[in-house]
Amino acid sequence: MDATTSGKSSVQYQNIPEQTITTIITSPVATFQRQQRHCFGNASPGEFPLAANPSIVLHVLTACNLDPQDLAKLEVTCSFFRQPAHFAPECELSLSELAALDMCRMRAIFKPMTDEQRQELKQMCGGSWKLVLRFLLAGEACTRREKSQAIAGPGHSIAVTAKGAVYSFGSNNTGQLGHGTTNEESRPRLIRSLQGIRIIQASAGAGRTMLISDTGKVYAFGKNSFGEAEYGLLGNKLVTTPQLVESLKDIFVVQAVIGNFFTAVLSREGRVYTFSWGNESKLGHQTEANDLEPRPLLGPLENIRVVQIAAGYCYLLALACQPSGMSVYSVGCGLGGKLGHAGAWHAAVVGKDGRVCTWGWGRYGCLGHGNEESESIPKVVEALSNVKAVHVATGDYTTFVVSDNGDVYSFGCGESSSLGHNTMAEDEQENRQVNVLSPELVTSLKQLNERVVQISLTNSIYWNAHTFALTESSKLYAFGAGDKGQLGIELVANQTERPNPEKVEIDLS
Repeated sequence: MDATTSGKSSVQYQNIPEQTITTIITSPVATFQRQQRHCFGNASPGEFPLAANPSIVLHVLTACNLDPQDLAKLEVTCSFFRQPAHFAPECELSLSELAALDMCRMRAIFKPMTDEQRQELKQMCGGSWKLVLRFLLAGEACTRREKSQAIAGPGHSIAVTAKGAVYSFGSNNTGQLGHGTTNEESRPRLIRSLQGIRIIQASAGAGRTMLISDTGKVYAFGKNSFGEAEYGLLGNKLVTTPQLVESLKDIFVVQAVIGNFFTAVLSREGRVYTFSWGNESKLGHQTEANDLEPRPLLGPLENIRVVQIAAGYCYLLALACQPSGMSVYSVGCGLGGKLGHAGAWHAAVVGKDGRVCTWGWGRYGCLGHGNEESESIPKVVEALSNVKAVHVATGDYTTFVVSDNGDVYSFGCGESSSLGHNTMAEDEQENRQVNVLSPELVTSLKQLNERVVQISLTNSIYWNAHTFALTESSKLYAFGAGDKGQLGIELVANQTERPNPEKVEIDLS
């Protein structure tokens, strides 16, 4: 799921059709005639041969990392897996529930939780450890928590290594690089003040940066105000080194996103909190524009677990995990149809089956439907019907799709060479690129013979765009605008952008 920059209020949702999902909550099993089947001797019909030693079965279930749906199917098909296993101290739990609980305990987010917090999360997810496991796995699949990542922000860039170290480079007029100065950096530079703190997620906005640690703490630096780009105002406070956000110290945060008028964070329990821009209840609550206290998102999402959030110019998307499947909710202003209802810019999501849906303002062909028409509801990108997508990223009128085999497709506005196609219009003498109305394979990335796992591109209408491609081997490639040093590579005299991917000299492993 991804959102781009760029009004109806109140929370709405789009439940994108997908293949039927078997419920994870065990339903009563219908009575049916079992056929006679013996396993390892004279076992009675329906008896499991390892019933004498269920601990071995539990070990196998846990070691195989079975999907929560598979655990539910075992309960439905065999009473051995749904009856109490009598393992202390959770004597009432079945083997399938115990296996789900053991796999939850392996998750980094779950480990530091107290027993009380774990039980609360269980009730929030529907009263089953299988549902908790499903929620945790969905969150891991949607983000690169505790993995290397690169963020192409508006004029500046952030790179996080697999070990949690943070590098920054590019524009630094408001201290958004976190080095204690306002000097630009054309090469990746380690933020040394974060030594001893492991960062698992980063977000970059116009003149500001937010980092999330593995303990759920939020650090912010740069411009401490919102909406300046639109109204031509200067920020009232500059923070040039990472500072702990005190108002979030009691919330274990796992993701942060920055829009033009607001900031949103996601807690490990799946709750969404927002700062600022609460006028007219556009974010589900009534607050002043300069409100610095996090407010929980109310309405339909109040009691639904969210696993991922994405911020646009003036709206927020939330991917919710429910027993019936995954749903996308939107809140904010709906100009251009980007909320997926009513009717500026666009959004994109990837379905469970690998289909890509886009909607919103279709300018420059950023929706990938072969035209520049807007779509008020999610529409499948038919040109990608033979591609199974695993990742999608959107920028200002641009969209990238990564397939399951590592191929990358892009479409939309071709300015700043940010699409990676390096094809100029025939009647253009300047370095202006052609707009792409339908998805095209980015051959310049294909030629690298590297499997791409993440794409990040600039999500702002006020900055020339640049793009990062992160490979499976943790190599980082950059292309697009580099006038502020945001590519992390040296440009020759009078050069302001790089049309072809070039490796950034940084170790993200």
